[in-house]
Amino acid sequence: MAKKPGTNPKGEFAFFNVVYEDGSQRSNRRVPAELLGGLDGDEPARSFIMEQDREIAEKSGRPALEIKSLDRVGAKKK
Repeated sequence: MAKKPGTNPKGEFAFFNVVYEDGSQRSNRRVPAELLGGLDGDEPARSFIMEQDREIAEKSGRPALEIKSLDRVGAKKK
């Protein structure tokens, strides 16, 4: 059954586009917003996504890929 519009809490997750060393890209990877901010900025997102990738690699039997770059969706480029 579909949810009513506006029932998802805003700001619960931050989304990231991830580019891997082999050139592949995964879009809109979700990271809990509570991990981000402070002095480390978006760096905790890298650790969180690397942990997710490690778990996925274990289940699939494939090696985890190294992250080349990580960009927050909707963030302005510097």
